[in-house]
Amino acid sequence: QVQLVESGGGLVQAGGSLRLSCTASGRTFSSLAMGWFRQAPGKERDFVAARAWTGGITNYADSVKGRFTFSRDNAKNTVYLQMNSLKPEDTAVYYCAAEIGGRGTMARMAYNYWGQGTQVTVSS
Repeated sequence: QVQLVESGGGLVQAGGSLRLSCTASGRTFSSLAMGWFRQAPGKERDFVAARAWTGGITNYADSVKGRFTFSRDNAKNTVYLQMNSLKPEDTAVYYCAAEIGGRGTMARMAYNYWGQGTQVTVSS
């Protein structure tokens, strides 16, 4: 089992920044592919960013490329999502996800473990 706890959400004005954190427990963190997804009211849960357990290239959704940055700190069992130049359309609940031995895919169904989500609201 893997437990994921997100933090760092909040209310920010358009153009502002937030950094989300997700801390994992219950399994060797370095064996986990980690991803971020988001879900706006009435919409599907969409891919944001992810990286394979082996590291390497980070996949980003086109809508966040150049604005969001994924990072991970294996020593702290934590991944981060730095969000800059935020837009009102970024408003959503953001979820952290993990897949054992995964490749950091954009496919939501690949991830076995999910956090409880953290709300991000961007005002215009």
